[in-house]
Amino acid sequence: MLLVKSLGCLVLLSPSFTAASFAPSSPWIQLHVDGRAPFLIRGGSDKQPPPSAPSLDNTQQQSSPQAQQSSPVSLGASNDDSSSAGEQTPTPPEATPSADLEANVVAQANDHMGPNAAAPGILRKAFPHVAWHRLPNILTYMRCIAIPLLVWLFYRPSSTVETSVLFGFASFTDWLDGYLARRWDITSPFGAFLDPVADKLMVSTSLILLTGKYGRIIAIPTAIILAREIAVSALREWMAQRGLRDSVKVGFQGKVKTAATMMSLTLLLLATSDASKLFLPSVAMLYLCALVTVTSGSVYFKAAAPVLMEGT
Repeated sequence: MLLVKSLGCLVLLSPSFTAASFAPSSPWIQLHVDGRAPFLIRGGSDKQPPPSAPSLDNTQQQSSPQAQQSSPVSLGASNDDSSSAGEQTPTPPEATPSADLEANVVAQANDHMGPNAAAPGILRKAFPHVAWHRLPNILTYMRCIAIPLLVWLFYRPSSTVETSVLFGFASFTDWLDGYLARRWDITSPFGAFLDPVADKLMVSTSLILLTGKYGRIIAIPTAIILAREIAVSALREWMAQRGLRDSVKVGFQGKVKTAATMMSLTLLLLATSDASKLFLPSVAMLYLCALVTVTSGSVYFKAAAPVLMEGT
């Protein structure tokens, strides 16, 4: 206590003491002398007041900057998580009833079709339950059935137009069934056998009927065409037995011959007599068909010549 009193007198008397700091709640006294670094002396009470609880306003002020700093990070992290989750597991679009119905229709329309079949058209989508894969064979059956009807119409008076239309329609179905079979990628052993037979029956029947009506002017090309058909058919059968049928398959000349023959016969059936304006052009076309028939047949025999000459 004596030391404290002496220092107190010094503070009052000495001008070098420029400042003093007394804290009633602290046992220390801070002195400032001549601008030097302050030093502490013990004084006051040794009892410390209990720490006061921080107020709610101070707590909010201290915590609010942290919340402001942490909230963007947490929001950004959640956004990144949600975006990454969206990228990793994209939600597939929900199938609508109309899409399911269209898929079922397409599946039914493609039933019994080949693997390389074209996409279903308007008719196949509209009638998916129809057995479209049977249509090529049905068209072939129709050509066979049309042969007796053709004979009846040919000998019926004043029926040249009906006879010509029937033969022309049968010729069109010959092209149509082949087109559909290629488009739908479908084949059947019976259809492959019956299609060329139906064509030859229709053409040979018409040639024989016209030969009986017009005589030798039609008989000459008829004999050439029929002889070629018989010879080529026998050649293909023999080559098929040896596993070489592809070497004598139908070529471009054979297709041209068939189309020209059917066109000339359609015009001849439309002509009412040899005085008709259609008669001479159609006869000229028929002779041209006979020439193409000979040249196309020779191509098949040349292809099969090495096999034919074996062992001779």
